[in-house]
Amino acid sequence: MSNAVEPAAESREADSERSIHAQDPSRAEASSIHLPAVAVEEDGSSGEHRPPLPPRPTRLESYRKPSNLAPQPSARPSLQSTATTAISRPDIHIQTRYEQSGEKHPTSRQLTPVTKPWTGWGSIRRLKMQDGDESASIRSYAPTIGTGGDVESLFGDVTGHEHTSSWNILSGQLEETGLEQPDASQDEEILQNFDQEFDELDLLDPGTNNEEELAGRWKSKRKHFLILSSAGKPIYNRHGDDNLISGYLGIVQTIISFYENAQDQLQGFTAGGARFVIMSQGPLYLVAISKLGESDSQLRVQLEALYMQILSTLTLPNLTHMFSNRPSTDLRRPLRGTEPLLSALADSFTRGSAPTLFSALECLKMRKSHREVINNTLLQKRCESLLYGLVVAGGRLVSVVRPRRHSLHPSDLQLIFNMLFEAEGIKAGGGENWIPLCLPGFNKNGYLYMYVSFMDENEQENSDKRSGASRQDEVAVLLISASKESFYDLRDMRDAIVEELERNGGMEVIRNAVRKGRFTATDIVPGTVLQHFIYKSRPNVQFTMPSFEPHFTTLLARRKLHSIYHNLHAVVHAKNAHLKVHHCISRESVSLAWITPLFELYCVAGPKANRNALAQNANKVVQWAHREEERIFIIGGAV
Repeated sequence: MSNAVEPAAESREADSERSIHAQDPSRAEASSIHLPAVAVEEDGSSGEHRPPLPPRPTRLESYRKPSNLAPQPSARPSLQSTATTAISRPDIHIQTRYEQSGEKHPTSRQLTPVTKPWTGWGSIRRLKMQDGDESASIRSYAPTIGTGGDVESLFGDVTGHEHTSSWNILSGQLEETGLEQPDASQDEEILQNFDQEFDELDLLDPGTNNEEELAGRWKSKRKHFLILSSAGKPIYNRHGDDNLISGYLGIVQTIISFYENAQDQLQGFTAGGARFVIMSQGPLYLVAISKLGESDSQLRVQLEALYMQILSTLTLPNLTHMFSNRPSTDLRRPLRGTEPLLSALADSFTRGSAPTLFSALECLKMRKSHREVINNTLLQKRCESLLYGLVVAGGRLVSVVRPRRHSLHPSDLQLIFNMLFEAEGIKAGGGENWIPLCLPGFNKNGYLYMYVSFMDENEQENSDKRSGASRQDEVAVLLISASKESFYDLRDMRDAIVEELERNGGMEVIRNAVRKGRFTATDIVPGTVLQHFIYKSRPNVQFTMPSFEPHFTTLLARRKLHSIYHNLHAVVHAKNAHLKVHHCISRESVSLAWITPLFELYCVAGPKANRNALAQNANKVVQWAHREEERIFIIGGAV
């Protein structure tokens, strides 16, 4: 009996061997996939030899289902401490601040199986910092408004149904983890004596041997901007003279050239606790050195603005022509006199510039009917040679008249505002100025001509002496033309505009709005926990924000506030980010970023702010902005 069985067994082994094509015995379990092919052969339809089997996956084990694992019903979701392949919204959208730099950090988290539509808050991830400190953040994901839709609740049903299973699980996690905050001592050390950041350095004097002292003070600066030519010629540096930093410029130029020779464009690197970001624009190298924790993309936008400031003086064809004829051209001579404009722009980045960070404009808040009166005045008094007409007050846009299907780029307006309200040259020249200017966002190949007039100059100066008002409270009329012969036409238009605005009350409306200043967060939401917020309308490329008072009155406090906004912006706009809502907790503040196709909201509250109150107040800000949209933004402008 045993002899009869053995040949049959050998035959089955040979068949099995042929069917799996000498695969590893551990994979023989998957041979059942090809049973239909064997059956066809036995019927005689496929010939004597079996067809070749398709290539097998490298890891069949990942597709196997353990036979001893059966789903067990549960009355409530249970936390899983082991690996899981369940897919949920927190899994898809979770991102840490370290991921954008490519670093890998261990995390420990607990996921809840999705048994019903997810309406609660996201999971908590506790991150171990490199220096041993811990931080925690809460990511929240909820449906947001789509294009053309109504404003929905920020966290869906979270604030209305706080006793869902997801909410209870999150609350338990919050109580257990304690949400320990990162140590802010490092940031405090970086920002120590920040008010001295803008002090000018003395010139290098070989006779007094002060090079070592000046080099130490130069290195203590939190931010530097360097511009040099591809030949290594210095063009601009924010701190220190050329003799002091010539060695550093040589090192930078050598590093950049090394990578270019290897056909590898150097984007940036980190050294000495500072981030170096490099941008190459034709014959120019622009370098940003920052210890303030800004992302590469944010620093690159700032370098782009400095490059646009150079183009506004030279135009792109002139710049290209100079270096094509002579690569070692010293660009400091044609740029002589523009150093205050470059320094004012660089200092605004160091202090914190919301228009640059969000690439948007801020408008002066006023009634829609009042703005229409000003718009109609500009249209009625418009001359033939006018291209753009603007009324600017307090560093904010009041009204604009523009050609049809043309609008001013935010970067161009930033250059104009920097020239008017930050640098000293324009206002020092008197009440009216005639300035040839290239607006790179409009046309980087040619010049436009801008007539600038400050309204009620004598009255404004007397008022400033009495009240100590800053230049940010000044009102100006800007008229831009493509014709360099249009000075007198634009001056006559300015006189007619001022006369009409005085007659119809538009000028008084502007003065009252400037004197009133920005609204406060408590004006929007009485009793709010919010200390500050920035709301950006994405379709209009404009933003609004409350006054910095009373929480951010000092230079250091405002720099810390802008650092929070930089961190929020970097997280939600990272290339690999899918975040819609980002909630962050630190020792000094609780902050929130909320992104939709129609708006971006960034808000900051105190360190003890309740998360429910933060969510509700943020939602009220969005509802307020939706109601007041035609007051806080310029919709379309005068065409």
